Amino acid sequence: MKRVFNTNIKRKTVDLCGAWKFLRDEENVGLEKGYNFGLPTGRIAIVPSVWNNDLGMLEYDGVAFYEKKITTEEGTVLFNFGSVMTEATVYLDGEEIGYHYGGFCEFEIIKENVKAGEHTLVVRVNAAFNEHSIPQERVDWFNYGGIARDVLFSQLYGICILNSHIDYTVSDGFKAVCAGATLELYNSENKEISSPLTVKVGENEIYSGQVTLSPYEKRIFKIAPVEIANAQLWSCENPRLYAVECKTETDDLIDRVGFRRIEAKDGKILLNGEKIQFRGVNRHEEHPEWGFAFPPALMQKDIDLIKDLGMNTVRGSHYPQSRAFIDMLDEQGILFWSEIPIWGGGFSEEALSDPVIVQRGLDMHKEMVKYYYNHPSIIIWGMHNEIYTPYPCTHEISRQYHQFLRENGGNRLITHASLVPLEDSSMEFDDIICLNKYRGWYTGEKESWEEVISEFDACRKEHGWENKPVIISEFGAGALYGYHSHFDRIRWSEEYQEDLISYCIKLFDKTDYIQGYYIWQFTNIRTSLTMKLNRIRTFNNKGILDEYRNPKSAYFAVKELNKTLFRK
Repeated sequence: MKRVFNTNIKRKTVDLCGAWKFLRDEENVGLEKGYNFGLPTGRIAIVPSVWNNDLGMLEYDGVAFYEKKITTEEGTVLFNFGSVMTEATVYLDGEEIGYHYGGFCEFEIIKENVKAGEHTLVVRVNAAFNEHSIPQERVDWFNYGGIARDVLFSQLYGICILNSHIDYTVSDGFKAVCAGATLELYNSENKEISSPLTVKVGENEIYSGQVTLSPYEKRIFKIAPVEIANAQLWSCENPRLYAVECKTETDDLIDRVGFRRIEAKDGKILLNGEKIQFRGVNRHEEHPEWGFAFPPALMQKDIDLIKDLGMNTVRGSHYPQSRAFIDMLDEQGILFWSEIPIWGGGFSEEALSDPVIVQRGLDMHKEMVKYYYNHPSIIIWGMHNEIYTPYPCTHEISRQYHQFLRENGGNRLITHASLVPLEDSSMEFDDIICLNKYRGWYTGEKESWEEVISEFDACRKEHGWENKPVIISEFGAGALYGYHSHFDRIRWSEEYQEDLISYCIKLFDKTDYIQGYYIWQFTNIRTSLTMKLNRIRTFNNKGILDEYRNPKSAYFAVKELNKTLFRK
């Protein structure tokens, strides 16, 4: 998908964003009628977009087809989809060439032996929920349908570089960096090919040699680490990035990396050996006018607001967010927590025991790691959020996901956000413990936060978790933008939200074992129309800005608190 920099120079890539033909298939008969070969009728839809913002489509969560005419040369082509909500089947001239499940990670499809000329590209999109869905139908956000991020098409020649992971170590004294690479290579031709391969990190050439691949062979190619001369570490204050350039005779892949070490040690979080305390917000990549098809200019506005607040970290609630957004965080030194959309009470014990759901969740983790690995701002992988962790099946899910992320996720902390911390055995897998609580809003008064903190302090000591840092990953209160009261005890007023959030931040700051917070949430978001929760306007109104980024009173209170509290 499109980034904030060019990822290819040699590779011929065409942007397929813009006008597509679109046809709703409410009766799910499109394949019987041959829509995969081309649509008999339809209207224009702009890609990327979500269909729910179109008139008459707000509640539609079924099947729809998209069609685009493309022109290719003879040979092998690659399609890259940034996000299709939620299930995609891709056809070229009627032939199925790829399938993907999961709405928030990009995916690629390669088609070999394509004839030169015009072709019909069709995407069948299914946004319906079923018993195997991630997320489940009961979900506390609006799960839009459509092609929500960019679509790119590339003509491939010779040996190509499909993916690169830069594997590095930072010395114990933080003075030296050694970097190697893991590349996914692919021979796009129906013959054996040899090609020179070079890999540079910044000005350092870490590999130069010759590779030979059989016809249509894919190969994982590992490059041993070498020292990076005069390497500077990436940090919030100095977000130093290095270009990664991988080249063969006919192809290239350009990315960026930043070198840093994140650790959880002795109850603290250390970035490059220095203690850091988290001041953060939970952010949904959603807007009432664009849904999940979030424009880059608004991404930068969100970052400007987050920096203005004095925040140093963002949690991507509750799914991988656009890589362009993560690129911006890389550049501006803001830390990021990335997770997959396994959310909360929508997942019953039966669902969490479903092998299809378990495997789909693992596949989502694999995709997240594959595409987001090189981003230095990502310092946390989130396994899941608010599912009922005392279930034995949930403990097993956590074990599997933790094992994959530990073995394959690079230098990141692993966690999950817990709603039942006193009963949560899955915390044994966490590098940092993250608690979601809404005292003063759903239950109790704000003062009952003292009890939460005291009880969990005893719990963590009982389980021998004293050396694990603790983050309050969700807390907050709803407020209607513009609704004011002289009394800070009036619920839904901006004053109530401001008072509760301010009280909590001050309390967290003076609690030794708490190493930071993420406010729920950055902005208001649209929520599911089928959720039976107290959601005025069908929006979750806990944002400290409204959905159009207008600040509430709590915004300014948090900004002032961050000037004096949670210092290093």
